[in-house]
Amino acid sequence: MGIFWDLIQQDELQKQEAKANNLEDRVEQLEQELKATRTLLKKTLVALETHLVQDIDGDGKMG
Repeated sequence: MGIFWDLIQQDELQKQEAKANNLEDRVEQLEQELKATRTLLKKTLVALETHLVQDIDGDGKMG
């Protein structure tokens, strides 16, 4: 699944690059993508910890 995720990300990056007209726009887009990625990662971690009933990230709580 990792290779498919990489391909999807690469495609999205290429689309975003085509849309960005200048460096400031590109930085803003990257910041938005990073925020979305962090949100998705947190949701995934919560779901995984809930499913496994285990503290994976070491924060002392599950989910």
